[in-house]
Amino acid sequence: MQLTQGQRLPLSSILQGDQLTLSLTLKSPHVIDYACFGIDAAGKLSDDRYMVFFNQPATPCASVRLAHEGAFSLNLTTLPATIERLVFTAAIDGYGAMRDLAPSAFAVQAADGATAATCEFQGRDFASEKAIMVADLYRKDGAWRLQANLQGFNDGLDALVRHFGGEVQEQPVVPARISLEKKIADAAPHLLSLAKKAQLSLEKNNLANVTARVALVLDVSGSMNGQYNKGRVQEVVNRLVPLAVHFDDDGELDCWGFAAKPQQLPAVSLANHKDYVNTVEGGWKRWNLGARVNDEPKVIRQVIDYYKRSGDLTPVYVMFISDGGVHENKAITQLIVEAARYPVFWQFVGLGGSSYGILEKLDTLPGRVVDNCGFFALDDLHDVSEEALYDKLMNEFPSWLKEARGKGILG
Repeated sequence: MQLTQGQRLPLSSILQGDQLTLSLTLKSPHVIDYACFGIDAAGKLSDDRYMVFFNQPATPCASVRLAHEGAFSLNLTTLPATIERLVFTAAIDGYGAMRDLAPSAFAVQAADGATAATCEFQGRDFASEKAIMVADLYRKDGAWRLQANLQGFNDGLDALVRHFGGEVQEQPVVPARISLEKKIADAAPHLLSLAKKAQLSLEKNNLANVTARVALVLDVSGSMNGQYNKGRVQEVVNRLVPLAVHFDDDGELDCWGFAAKPQQLPAVSLANHKDYVNTVEGGWKRWNLGARVNDEPKVIRQVIDYYKRSGDLTPVYVMFISDGGVHENKAITQLIVEAARYPVFWQFVGLGGSSYGILEKLDTLPGRVVDNCGFFALDDLHDVSEEALYDKLMNEFPSWLKEARGKGILG
């Protein structure tokens, strides 16, 4: 059954029984927080334990559970009588508005998984709203009814909590971090333009106050020679330095090179980043990598073990450069599934190559605790502006941070 905005109907008209799943699927370029509010007869969240979201994935009675991102598993029979209404919401975390939505929907599924009803909506249905009450389930005359709500708020999740009478914990005042631009201007003024563009992307993606370690893994197989000789790999180093300076107080970028075997290289810093690939350890042609053929699993293993040994739960952002020819798909899959348990996010970037194998299928890779990686490819680094590159690099990192925190992977 297809529902329209504002439509109300008895739940019993579309499914039998009181066990169901209500799924919210918002196609957005922004990070979305999903929540369900258990509301009393006064229209208030009288018990904070009946707000279900990523930090509190179930009610005390387990009648409402956040089964996975945006999907709520419900058993209405065991829900306390004091809960008169369940309001299912979606809110943008940070920058953006609901007008940016691609075609989206919510769906009601019966206990056997069959879809009983859907309601479609998209960005043109909204304006500056940052939060939506998407759907309601409510009691009337002893029976449950469904409403396609789709009413919005111009503020985010905090506004929803306040609307339902909940309290929002005020964030403690912390000393302002020295701006990225000031750090770069003082130590490496030639990178100031990059720093400004990186800062804008970080603010857009709500990452301005995130602390993280940053790492770079460089493919140094023979087919990458052209990328090194043209200076493209050094440009990658230069573009990543501002991110390392912003995220980590020591401003260093952990670095590995790999071919037939991996080598951990000296950390990239503001002091040594200039012409790094041609000067550090004698330059890339002299790095101790064995035969110049690509063996990704060995370097992935080394990076996992390095951060695992540290015991540090600070998030790690790894940018992994490859020009393709990926063939160890099974071994890479096993390692990425294992790595999902650790505080490491992998951003794979294809550079001037082809045949990226499993790297192109990481978004749908099953068996992981969290989605811990992303992939995009460029024929040439100059095909994309610096601003667009930073946006691509930061596109999936915020979602991973939220999911990893919810699973206790991060400190």
